[in-house]
Amino acid sequence: MSIAKVYLKNFTVFEEEEIAFSNGINVIIGENGTGKTHLLKSIYATCEMSKKTDTDIDIISNYFKGGLSKGEFFTKLLKPLILKVYANESKLIEDKQYLMGKLSFNINNSKIIVGDTDEECSYEIGFPDKEQKSIFIPPKEMLSHSKGFLALNNKYDMPFDRTYIDIITNCELPETREMSQLNKKLLATISKVIDGKVIYENDTFYVIKTNGLKIEFSLEAEGFRKFGVLWKLIRNGLIEKGTILLWDEPEANINPELIPVLVDILIELQRDGVQVFVATHSYNFAKYFEIKRKDSDRVLYHNLYKTGKGVKSQSADYFGKLEDNPIIEADSKLLDEIIKGNLEE
Repeated sequence: MSIAKVYLKNFTVFEEEEIAFSNGINVIIGENGTGKTHLLKSIYATCEMSKKTDTDIDIISNYFKGGLSKGEFFTKLLKPLILKVYANESKLIEDKQYLMGKLSFNINNSKIIVGDTDEECSYEIGFPDKEQKSIFIPPKEMLSHSKGFLALNNKYDMPFDRTYIDIITNCELPETREMSQLNKKLLATISKVIDGKVIYENDTFYVIKTNGLKIEFSLEAEGFRKFGVLWKLIRNGLIEKGTILLWDEPEANINPELIPVLVDILIELQRDGVQVFVATHSYNFAKYFEIKRKDSDRVLYHNLYKTGKGVKSQSADYFGKLEDNPIIEADSKLLDEIIKGNLEE
C-alpha cells in the first residue's frame, strides 16, 4: 500500500492544496510554520483510521497538540475544513460532521450571522477503505521516557498528541519471530552504529552492548537513540514491505557522519516496498538522497512555502530543481558571509 495524494482545505496553514506523492521516498522541506509536521500527521492519522472498523473522525484531534479533547481540533475555525488522503488500490471513505450550523448574535442591536450555510461550519475527512500499515516517528525521542508513561497517560489523559503514545506502544510490542534477509541486514547495520541491540524489559528500554554491558536507553547519546528506535521498530516487524513510514526530522541530533548511513537504510527500505515520508531542515540529509539514489529508486522532493493564500507546494525529482529552496538559500547566505569575511580580512 502507498499514499497517492492528499487534499487539504482550511487545514491549519493550508488554505487549499493538493499534493501528489511518490510511492518511494518523499522528502519534505520548508521554512518553519509551513506545515511539514501537520502534513505528516494528517497522513498518519488517516492511515490509523483505515485500520478501524468503527471509525469516529473526531479521533483526528488526538494527533495534534491543539486537540486535547474529542473534536476540539476542528472547533477552532468556523470554515469548511477538509482533509482527504488517497491511497493506491483503495477507495475513499468520506465522513462529514457539522459543528453548529449558522451562528447569529447581536452587537449593539445589530444582528451578525457567521456562516451562510451549514457547509461553512463543517469538517470532512476522507481516508482509505483498505488498511494502511503505518508508523510515525516523532522528532522527540520518547523511549527514554517510557517507564510508566502509558499507564499515567491512560489514567490522567496527559496533554501529549497521539503520535508520542503510539511510538512507545509500538516499541513495547514483542519481537517478531521471522524477519526478511533485508531487515536482518539493516539490523546489523544499525547494531554497528549503536554498538549493540535494543531490548525492553521491566517497563524500561535498554541497549545491550556487544561487550555485554546493559545501558538504560536514556543514558545513550540522543543520536544513537534515534537509530535505536528504528532498530526496535524493525525488530518488532513493524517496518516491512507495504509499510508507510513517516519520520519527522530524522536527522536531528545525529552526527553528520552518520547521516549517509541513515539515508542508505531508508533507500533500502524503499527498494523493499516501504513508502517513506521524511520532513527535514538539513541540506546534507536531503542532498544525500539525490547523491545515493539509483535510476530505479523513487525519490520525490516537496517544498512547502507560504503565500497570501496559505501554504502551497512544489515537487521535483531532484533537490536542486526546487524553486525558492529555503535550505539551499540558507547555505548560500552562509557562503556569502564566509566570502565577505575573508575579503574583509
